[in-house]
Amino acid sequence: METTLDRTQTLKVGDAAPEFTLRDQDGNSVSLSDFLGKKNVVLVFHPLAFTSICSTQMPGYNKELQTFEGLETQVLGLSVDSSPAHRAWAEMLGGIDYPMLADFYPHGEVARKYGILRPEGISERATFVVDKEGKVRSIEVHDLGTLPDHQKLLETLRSIQ
Repeated sequence: METTLDRTQTLKVGDAAPEFTLRDQDGNSVSLSDFLGKKNVVLVFHPLAFTSICSTQMPGYNKELQTFEGLETQVLGLSVDSSPAHRAWAEMLGGIDYPMLADFYPHGEVARKYGILRPEGISERATFVVDKEGKVRSIEVHDLGTLPDHQKLLETLRSIQ
């Protein structure tokens, strides 16, 4: 199914990453600004919890957490699912040790700010790298049915160290 995105909201590399505050799978409030000056941030937008590609993708980042920590990077997963849905999904996946954020209400507002909310109400499968100063350093939008390449992401993070 072909979709049309509102590209007027699309960010570019070098832009300031839009601030947000969302609830994670444990109900904790997490803001992008929590990491300013401290860590790079990888924003991993995924379409929906409990789907096959997402259920492979998100645990893959969990397995690489030590590598991300060595690169002074915080992983944040985001989708339009609710916090309770993320909690149930994380438990089903055997535990996720990074925040999985609920872009639930207003529905898809963060995905919209980042220019990747699809007309059917889910986000693109996309990865944004935000540096410690809050600037977008990399943007990758993937086909919904394609598992993103973690090695390419790690190379990008190494390049901004």
